[in-house]
Amino acid sequence: MKHSIAAAAIVSTLFCIAATSPVAAQTPTSKATAPGPAPRMPDGHPDLSGVWWRGGDIGGRGFQLTPRGPQAERPVTFSDLYQPWALAHAKTLADKDDPTVHCIPTAFGTLNVSLFDVGGVGQIIQTPKFVVMLTETFHGFQIIPFDGRPHRDDQPPSYRGDAIGRWEGDTFVVDKTNFSDANWISAEGRVSFHSDALHIIERYTRVDAKTLEVEATVEDPKVLTKPWVVPKQTLTLAPFDQILQLACVDSSPQSIDAAASQKSVDAIAPQKSDTKPR
Repeated sequence: MKHSIAAAAIVSTLFCIAATSPVAAQTPTSKATAPGPAPRMPDGHPDLSGVWWRGGDIGGRGFQLTPRGPQAERPVTFSDLYQPWALAHAKTLADKDDPTVHCIPTAFGTLNVSLFDVGGVGQIIQTPKFVVMLTETFHGFQIIPFDGRPHRDDQPPSYRGDAIGRWEGDTFVVDKTNFSDANWISAEGRVSFHSDALHIIERYTRVDAKTLEVEATVEDPKVLTKPWVVPKQTLTLAPFDQILQLACVDSSPQSIDAAASQKSVDAIAPQKSDTKPR
């Protein structure tokens, strides 16, 4: 599988962290302690800083994309809302067309959390002027100012978009525009191409010291019939205080590599000319 190396690395990384962390290794106590209130910055806003994931049991709910059980309903996905032409185009694409094969990040996130990208853990660092979101996979980051500045108009489209933030009470709202259309919404073969009209609004609420709720609405009028309201995600403060680098290895098909190699050989080989020397 094209993502076997990346997926194995993700699981291995998280397993090693969970296994070596003294917090993760603690045995359950007889009396659960309720988490304290969300910490706050000197300006009074909640502090979103921390390493966030879905839980410490590797292979458990942190990596579950759909509900389990006979009564569980599959949540609506981005591609479920494709316009007819987009649905027809999606049927022409396959696993091999997934841009993450070439280490290109997603525009949103495979687990419906943009902080994760294609991984299962991410880190937030908050300052008086910025919220910085660090992604374990592809060593990605996004710096989100919340000082009232508008979107930049001097930058080309990017994989993760241009982000600005604002506070609505205790909720941090992130507005993302100016996306490139060269990546997908998610990865792992889930066909989810989008257009350059992609617009994402995210809402981050730190409920208490150990819980972060994330809501998002994804708009793309060029390919969707209506906005995609992403199911609310509940993240947990991880028992470690920093993420580690998870390198990506470009798993290009051999035919592409061979074609690229042949092109390089042709470029340096002596060229025949019909022109007589002067």
